[in-house]
Amino acid sequence: MVRSFRRGALAAVFALALAPLAAACASGNSAETLKIQNDAPAASVGDIKVQNAFVLTQPGGPATVTARLFNSGSSSQTLQALQVAGSLNAQLSGKGGAQSVVVPAHGSVLLGGKGNPSATIAGGTEALRDGDVQDAIFLFSATGRVPVQLNVSPAVSYFEKYGPSSLPTTPPPVPTTPTTTPPTSPGTTKNTTTPTGTSTPTDTSTPTGTSTPTGTSTS
Repeated sequence: MVRSFRRGALAAVFALALAPLAAACASGNSAETLKIQNDAPAASVGDIKVQNAFVLTQPGGPATVTARLFNSGSSSQTLQALQVAGSLNAQLSGKGGAQSVVVPAHGSVLLGGKGNPSATIAGGTEALRDGDVQDAIFLFSATGRVPVQLNVSPAVSYFEKYGPSSLPTTPPPVPTTPTTTPPTSPGTTKNTTTPTGTSTPTDTSTPTGTSTPTGTSTS
């Protein structure tokens, strides 16, 4: 009885061990069937790989492109241009306000998100409908054109921190009103001099010729 129980338990364990192998054989011998497919578009050309590429939209505002750019080469490369849907040119903003994005050698750069380089599509965003897939061209300094398809998605939930709301905003300068003194009309000279000549005449002498005649002769 004990031996039969042990044999039954071993058989069950063996059957469970073979189950995954049987499922793999049923799905085919290709290694691709055993991989987890990633829905995020990616493309590779030469030393450059563009991964997790999306166009993020918001109602009534600009759109942004977010992607991870990899450079496996021994020299840095520059993302010089990015075009979406055949005619929408993204405005690139790199380190220090440069209009390009440098991808270091054996490194990567994230487009989008606070403090990261950005790619902004300001006009024509009505052609970008959420749920669509759009063709895009990433132009690099050495590798050249890297075509990739971008998923169009609203900048909400997880994508919100990589969307247009993450772009830096600069407040407009406040105009100042100059305080100028109105000019003086020609021909009018303002004389503010106070005369100091207030001298009083000092000749106050009284005439002294008051002698009385003494010649009073009598006839």
